[in-house]
Amino acid sequence: MLTPPGYAQAVRLEITPDTVEVRLSWWEKVLGLLKDIRVARADISDVQVVSDPVRVAMGSGIKAGLRLPWLLYVARTIRLDEAFVVRRREPGLSFAVRNHGTLKRVLVSTPRAEEIARQLQSGD
Repeated sequence: MLTPPGYAQAVRLEITPDTVEVRLSWWEKVLGLLKDIRVARADISDVQVVSDPVRVAMGSGIKAGLRLPWLLYVARTIRLDEAFVVRRREPGLSFAVRNHGTLKRVLVSTPRAEEIARQLQSGD
């Protein structure tokens, strides 16, 4: 599927047998005050698909980073325990994280959310 003209490029998720990595573009890193997120698959649990991830990000309290309500969030909560890389009209992949400092949950938009959730839940 092609990205609509003038719309932000989709975030890249790289899944290996050992890790899940959320790869951000340079502008997402700068404006979102984030860096790439790399988590061992053994440290991931509670994998879910979120139909409206922007709504979840908006309802999660105060955030640091890029916030365009109802459009795009590349941000973390002030407590730094949740990271959001979400955009409207795209489902989200949510997963809990352990052994990654203060980060406890990641929510990222991807058109492949259902497929990746099944893959992570099955351990493939």
